[in-house]
This record gives sequence, structure tokens and C-alpha cells, in this order.
Amino acid sequence: MSIFESLKNKAFGQFIDVIDWVDASRNTLTWKFPRSDNEIKNGAQLIVRESQAAVFLHEGELGDVFGPGRYELTTGNIPILTSLKSWKYAFNSPFKADVYFVNTRQFVDQKWGTANPIMMRDAEFGPLRLRAFGNYSFKVTNPGLFIKELSGTAPELVSDEVSGQLRNILVSRFADALGEAKIPALDLAAQYNEMGELLRGIIQKDFADYGIEISKFLIENISLPPAVEEALDKRTQMGVLGDMNKYTQFQAANALGDAAKNPGAAGSMVGMFAGMNLGQTIVGNVQGANAQATPAAAPAPPPAGPPPLPETKAWYAGIGGKQEGPFNADALKAKVASGEITGGTLVWAQGMANWIKAGEVPELSGILASAPPPLPPA
Repeated sequence: MSIFESLKNKAFGQFIDVIDWVDASRNTLTWKFPRSDNEIKNGAQLIVRESQAAVFLHEGELGDVFGPGRYELTTGNIPILTSLKSWKYAFNSPFKADVYFVNTRQFVDQKWGTANPIMMRDAEFGPLRLRAFGNYSFKVTNPGLFIKELSGTAPELVSDEVSGQLRNILVSRFADALGEAKIPALDLAAQYNEMGELLRGIIQKDFADYGIEISKFLIENISLPPAVEEALDKRTQMGVLGDMNKYTQFQAANALGDAAKNPGAAGSMVGMFAGMNLGQTIVGNVQGANAQATPAAAPAPPPAGPPPLPETKAWYAGIGGKQEGPFNADALKAKVASGEITGGTLVWAQGMANWIKAGEVPELSGILASAPPPLPPA
């Protein structure tokens, strides 16, 4: 009906003979047909398009509800309204009633999110604060109940006016379900679909009270606090490195090679090896304490016959920024006598974790002691 026809009806009290609604928006839920105090003609045409429903109200009471189709309004197809108006017989005169059109299509991409963090207890990390967000879709499935509970007598109702209430229900039920599920924090991402379907069934019970169906509920992300994420990143880095002892040895070998190419870095290398040696000493002390706490094993039976001859250990030394060796005991004595090896020279042999100063190796104390003292001044 055009604006001119609507004004003409209002001015001359003509009867309404066509009732319909063409929705030009994307967010209108209900719209009241502008009757303008005109009466609806007996036999008027009601046109309800797809994804629409028409609801008749008489003096505030809910009447008949029509789905998609074309209807001629008579007492035969408006039985509730006929009963409300107490028409004992067929009516032949115009009547007054409020007509509301309800949009029954899917309202998609509705956003939800936690305004405040959700507190939960995790078996691995302890108390955690989680945030979550996602989207959902809904549609009106009971137009009469929706008009009664949410729309009321408002001439028009848009989705933004009800999304706040729906979002509050979603977040409340989500927080409750997340706490009861007791899913480990590291496994939540693998459970988004399952949790979404579970929550959709739980939330539907609340939405049904308003004549609404939640057709889709999606969890896009559940995030941990930044401090927890940083701790997880560090744990991941340590897992990538693997065996820390082997990693330290590998780094030490590379550093020694770099020092050989750059003699000026020898002093820094000595400090680095001293720090590494201190770390090894601490580890050795801890292992020794553990060994003392462990009950001693029964002594092994004595070997039959004489013991085997001791093996001669092969030694390597860092001389002039280069690795030299292997040296046996006699060769080491010669190097000590010539002054090439001193108590501060770094040495290494099979079974040692790192390079150590020769003066700190008990096995070499006798060899170092055999070195002659320096010549007196002339």
C-alpha cells in the first residue's frame, strides 16, 4: 500500500483490504502494520511472505498466527480472534485488530564474548583466568510467544535490542559448562566443536522461553593470560633443545673452534669454561648428595687372578689457541718441562664433560710438580 493510499484511508475512514510487509532491513525482528485507526475489511487479503509470520492481537490479547501464504480473513480462518470478539455467527462488518509481522529467518554472525575472565582450576597449571569469544545464529520459532515475552506492543523491534540479553545467557551458561567440563587448558582447542554442540543444547532451553531457537553456537577462541602463554613458550623452547648436557657440550665445542680463529677471544673463553666448570661442579655435588642418600650396594666379589694393567689415558691440550694431542704421560711431562703446558692450560681426556685447567686435575698434579722452577735473575 502506498503512502498516498494510507493517508487517504486515514482521512476518509476507508477499510484496509490488503495487509503485507516487505522488509527492507536486515535486522528487524518484528514490525507492526500501520493501521492508522482504519478497520480491517471483512474478506481482506493477508499476504505473509517466506521467512515471515503474522500475529493478530485484539485489545492486547494474543490471537491467530499465520505462516507464509495468502489468506482471506473470514471467521473460518481466524477462530481465536472470532472467539475473542465473541462473534457467535459470521461477521459481515469491518473489525479492528493489531497485526504484527515477525521475521523468522536466520539471524547469523551474532557476536558473543566474555567481558571478564572466567576463573577455573586446571589440573596442570592450577587456577587460571580464561577469556573466550565466538558467534552464534538464532531465529524466531514461536512468533506468538516472542511477541508476548520480548516484543510486546513496540511498533518495531530490531535484533540489537535483544542480542544483549541473549549474549548474557550465552556467557553465563558457557562459564558454567567450562568449569564443569574440567578439560585441561592445553586440550581446549581440540574440543571447540564438541563444546559448542553441548552448549547449544543447554542454551536452547533458555532461548525456548522467548520463542527463539539457537541454530548455531561457535567458539572461536579460548585464550590464556599473557604470563601463562610466555611460560608455555619457554617450556616449548626447552623441549626443542632436548638433552641440556649434550647441548652444552655442543656449544662449548663450537666456542672453542671460534676461539682458535680469534686469539683475542681466549680470555673470554677461559671465563666461559670456568663458568661451565662451576656448573658441572654444582651438578656433581648434587649427584654426590643423592648418592650418599642412596643405600650402598653390596661390594663386588674380588676378581680371580691379578688385576689388568692400567690403561694409559690420552690427553689433549689447548696450546696457543689450538687443540693439540693426544699426549701420554711422558709427552705431557715434556710439554710441561718446555713450558708449553702450565697449570692454567686447558686440558681434556676421555670421560671428562668439559675442558678444565690442568692445575685443577688431580691426575696431573704430579706431572706439573715435576716442572723446574723459573731461573733466578742474573
